[in-house]
Parts: sequence; C-alpha cells; structure tokens
Amino acid sequence: MLERWVITGLACLSLAGAARAVDAPEAASGFRAKPGWAYAKHAVASAHPLASQAGLRILREGGSALDAAVAVQMVLALVEPQSSGLGGGAFLLHHDGQRLQAWDGRETAPAEATEDLFFAEGKPMGLAQAVVGGRAVGVPGVVRMLEMAHQQQGRLPWAQLIAPAIDLAQKGFPVSERLHTLLAQDTALRHDPAAAAYFYQANGQPWPVGHVLKNPEMGMVLRRVAERGAAALYEGPVAEAMVRTVRSHPGNPGRLSLQDLSAYQARERTPLCFDTERPHQGAYRVCGFPPPSSGALAIGQIFGLMAWAPFDPAAALWGPAWVHRYTEAARLAFADRAHHVADPDFVTAPNNDWTSLWSESYLQARAQAMGWQRMPTPSHGQPGTSHSAWGTMAEQTEHGTSHLSVVDGEGRSVAMTTTIESGFGARLMVNTGQGLSGGFLLNNQLTDFSFLPRDAQGRPIANRVEPGKRPRSSMSPTLVFERLPDGRTGPLVASLGSPGGTLIIHFTAQTLWAMLKWDMTPQQAIDLPRLALTDPAGPLYVEAQRFATDWRADLAGRGHRVIETPLTSGLQALQRTASGWRGGADPRREGDVAGD
Repeated sequence: MLERWVITGLACLSLAGAARAVDAPEAASGFRAKPGWAYAKHAVASAHPLASQAGLRILREGGSALDAAVAVQMVLALVEPQSSGLGGGAFLLHHDGQRLQAWDGRETAPAEATEDLFFAEGKPMGLAQAVVGGRAVGVPGVVRMLEMAHQQQGRLPWAQLIAPAIDLAQKGFPVSERLHTLLAQDTALRHDPAAAAYFYQANGQPWPVGHVLKNPEMGMVLRRVAERGAAALYEGPVAEAMVRTVRSHPGNPGRLSLQDLSAYQARERTPLCFDTERPHQGAYRVCGFPPPSSGALAIGQIFGLMAWAPFDPAAALWGPAWVHRYTEAARLAFADRAHHVADPDFVTAPNNDWTSLWSESYLQARAQAMGWQRMPTPSHGQPGTSHSAWGTMAEQTEHGTSHLSVVDGEGRSVAMTTTIESGFGARLMVNTGQGLSGGFLLNNQLTDFSFLPRDAQGRPIANRVEPGKRPRSSMSPTLVFERLPDGRTGPLVASLGSPGGTLIIHFTAQTLWAMLKWDMTPQQAIDLPRLALTDPAGPLYVEAQRFATDWRADLAGRGHRVIETPLTSGLQALQRTASGWRGGADPRREGDVAGD
C-alpha cells in the first residue's frame, strides 16, 4: 500500500504553489537513504556520527545511558552548532528499568524581561528582527540539567564524559556537507565577529566540506566544565562573557544578567503517559514530556482523537483517508495547544490536570467534529467544569533542535531533545576574549513566547513573556513501553524524537504511529514522507517530491488546501527486538546509530 503513494524518483507534484510554504526550522541539505542498524547490547542514535561514536565510547567504558547522553550532547555542541549546545536548553526522559524521570533544562526569561519584550514602536517585531541579537536570549539550561541528572543516574565521573568533546575541540573535526550548506545559506551569522572568524574564511565563504575545524575556545570552556561542573558556565569569566555578548549587541541588545545565570535551576517534572492499543494484542504505554512542552499532550490527543474519529477502513493504512483523519485530529489538538499550554509554574492546567486533555469523554466529544470533510476552523475545548480566562495564541514559528536516544546494556534508556531554537540560535558566539578562536552559540529561545501578550479582547495569553518563565516548546522526547494486562508498565519498547520546531509534534507522532500501529521498523517509519500543519485554520503541508499524484483529488474533495514544501525532520529512534536493538536515523540529515 505504501508504494502506491510514495515517489522516490524525481517526479514533483505542484500543490497550491501560490500559497506560502511553512517556515522550516532548518534548511534541507539533501535526502540520503539510511540502512537501518541492529545491535545486540546497547545503542546510541544521534544527529551526527561523531556524537554517536562519543556516546558509544562512554558505554564501552562502563557508562550508563545517561552518561552517554552527556557525552553526545557535548559533541553535538561542537559538530552540530546550528541546532544545540552549551548556550541552549533541553528536555530529557530517563528510565532506569524501574523508574521514569523527566528533567527540564528549558531556558528561562531574564528577570528584566517584560511582556512587551518583542514590541518595537508599539507593534510586534518581525521574527527575523527578534531572533538576531541579544533580545531573545534566554538563560541556558542544558548543562545544569545534565549535571542534575548525572548526579542521580550517572556512573562514570563527570569529567570523563566531557573528554570526547574536548579531544575533538582541540584536534578538530571535518566540516560536514550539511554544516557547510547551512553556513552558506545563513546571512546573519557572519555579522558576529567571533562567529565570522570561526565559521568563515577571509573571503566570507564558509570553510569547505572536509576542512578540519578546531575550536580551542570551546575546548577551554569544556575543560572548565569538566573540572568545576555547571558552575563554570554559570559563574565567572564564561558567564561574564555571555552577559557581555548579550547586552552589548549593537542593534538588538538583550537583558540577561549574571544574577539570572547564577539563579538558574533545572527541574525534575512528572512525565505524562497515555495508552494506545496494540494491533491484535495488548497495548503500549507512550510517555513524553509535560508542560512547558506541548509535545506529549498534542501527540496523546492526536492518537486519542483518531481512535474516536468516524471509521473509514481506508484510513487504517497510509493514504489520503489516513492523512485526512490525522490532519483533522491534529487541528483539534493544535487548537487546544494554542490556548492552554504554557509553563506550569505560571499557568494552571485545565481542570487542574494536564491529562484532562486526554480524558476519554473529552476526546470523544471533540472527535464528533471530525467527519469525511475538513471541519471548519476548530476552537479550543474546555475539559471538565473549569473555565479558561486565557486568550488564544496566534500561529507563530518555532525553530531548531536536535534529538538523541540511548539504551545501555543494563536496561536504562534516554530520550533527549536539545535546542538553541533557530538555526545558529541568536547568531551570537560567546568568546571569553583570551585570544582563542571559536566559542559557543547562544539560543534565541524567548521567541517561542507569544509576541502578543494579550488577545484582541484584552485576555492574557498563557504563553506570554514573564520574568523567570520557560517558553512553551514542542520538543517531544518519547519513551514507549509495553502495557501489561494488569495495567502496569512493562519493558521498554522504543526511544525516539525529532527536531523541527512546531513540526516536531507531527514528525514524532507519525513515526510513532507507523512503528506501533503498522509494525514498521524505525528506519521504515522515519523514511515515510512527512506531513504537517502549524495552524488549525491553515493549510496542510506535505514533503516536497515525496507523494504520488492520485491522492490530491481525494484531499481537495475533502476541503484541504495542500502545499508542497521541504520538511526537514531529524528523527532518531531505537526499538527493542527479540535479539537486542534496531535503530533508525533520518535520511534528511546526517545522523546515524552506533552500538555493539
């Protein structure tokens, strides 16, 4: 059935070409088939082969899955600087074989931030204007979060986990085709003096593919982090350099302070889990990250709404009927997401329980709007008896991120999604000024807040800017377990996630569905054509050159407006088998899976 709908050649279907394409988080750099991988003992899936090898090195040295994740992140900060790093944040799910934990390393708004942070001359700024410079830089959280998780679940010394990244920073790594492509396309990064000196040649062109790029400044910072832990980043010369870089930007300064850095705290939160039926037998338990992420909530709603939607036998398999059913469920989920979800330290959950958005009665009632035709633009729902006083956030672009999954040989597992938001973040490179080349990039995570603090009726937006607040995210690190007949959580089935800004929800949900409902391997599920929406009132985006033509009339007849565009997911997934683990990595990016 799948082959009927997928084009693997050069044919291209032009769909509503006059409409705008989705603002992709990172540009495409080619589609290269991946083989899929199988290992017996342990495995590491990440967005760059050097990062996967670093994680495998730690596992071979006796480290835990959490130890390996630390090593992978530190190397990604060096070799995939456009997506994550020391100046960003992350969400991490960890299972030790018995207990599931969720660690929140999301960035926070500085104490000086105000709800009109992204206003200029009395109106909201354009996204590009807001992103570049210090204004959108949030307090980084990933290093402090990893340190907190390591203190509980690490086995090897912290410094040992940083060593692979220090080695690469000193010896250098070859510039990949993807990094070269993104550097060539970016027009803002070369205006930052430290970034220009590091990433570009004297003639203004990025270093060629294969050029060995050394980062002695980051090597120095990493050595300090190895010796002193997260404090080396949040206090002293490195913290001072961060604040100086943010506040001294000539055109768009920010409000980060030394006090913001020293006061930052990572948080441990309660994971969210929903159950979904397993074809022919039993069920799965799908676990994800709670708010401030909207990912798990939206994915759980999509799965639940599709279960209650009017049944069309054709929608059981890949094709226009399934796409329609998925899209309608996603539109309802995104309507709730735009209204309800924000930092739980600032916003109360509907009915005082985020899982009320998954309740059977609520989803069954919401699914009544789903039919054979595209429904009118849905509004948010209200589970239970509580009443919301929030305004609804308008569609707003999210960017960036990277994902890694790790399983070790003793039953521990990690799913971690990590970010600096836009490609190359705020286009600010931190350098302490000691005469060393390189440094690390800062996030622009505050642009994930609503630029408008209130709606047209004056009601506050739940996800507006407030001091100390964490912006809403779509990051969806996911761990899947068997659900045992007695209702208990059984063995781990899979670990997965993706970059992609708002589109993370779709990339992860579709891959989950293919693995759990259609029994696809991780690589088969990742290879599927992608589709997405960002606005309940907006069009359906489909991945360019990946769909056959004969489904267009079907979707158009149902009322969908379809736009073809690149959808650059970056999925990584691991799945348990009878003999060990199999893994998949996205052919749209350069990741792989390493293991034994």
